[in-house]
Amino acid sequence: MEAISSKQNPLCTHMRRLASTRSYREEKREFFCDSPKLLEEALRWGAEIVAVLYTAEVTLPALPESVRAAEVTEAVMKSVSPMEAPQGVVFSCRMRDNTAPTALAGSRYLVLDGVQDPGNVGTMLRTADAFDCEGLFLLPGCADVYNPKTVRAAMGVLFRRNIWRCDLETLSGLLRTAEIPLYGAALRDDTVDVRDIDLKKAAVAVGSEGRGLSGAVLDRCDRTVKIPMSERCESLNAAAAAAVLLWEMFR
Repeated sequence: MEAISSKQNPLCTHMRRLASTRSYREEKREFFCDSPKLLEEALRWGAEIVAVLYTAEVTLPALPESVRAAEVTEAVMKSVSPMEAPQGVVFSCRMRDNTAPTALAGSRYLVLDGVQDPGNVGTMLRTADAFDCEGLFLLPGCADVYNPKTVRAAMGVLFRRNIWRCDLETLSGLLRTAEIPLYGAALRDDTVDVRDIDLKKAAVAVGSEGRGLSGAVLDRCDRTVKIPMSERCESLNAAAAAAVLLWEMFR
């Protein structure tokens, strides 16, 4: 164990850059996490933890010998954590390989198309995990899965679920080979009520908060589905819509 009292310490600077800059995270293949709960999840699921910073009032769980751990002052913790009220622990982990697989062995998948809000992406990942979705695809234009807001909202899902980043051509090829239909959450002439379609073997695509699914993704959809709702309501938040669709797949 070591002690750090300077905000300019190189490890603190490294942590701040991981929290704030996507290009730096990708360069280092490392990402930032915040909270004792996330640390417990990382240890539980065997994530490769690199370094931990903690304040004096926190009792750390047993860490692998390879992990660098340092006690910091409250002032240093506030300078490192992006949270308004830090919970006394921040840490970094090695990124997992997010390259799409060569084949799909499961039957239920979620596809995110241009979902730009990190909190929404994290919420969708957590919901997909709750309803036993077997893989999640993030197409170009989505928020960074390793953004601290995404990591926090996902509540440990990054440590235990398959989350892949790929382009539309790769996704289409994988689904076609596995004979998995792609259904889009959108309205067009072939739209059907989500309760009237078989989702036991399917991939469901949810679009961005403002524009919905892109034309390119819609062109690849076998059908589109709608969620029945009050006529007074035009649409649902992207994360709420994903939750309904994932529940239907699970049910």
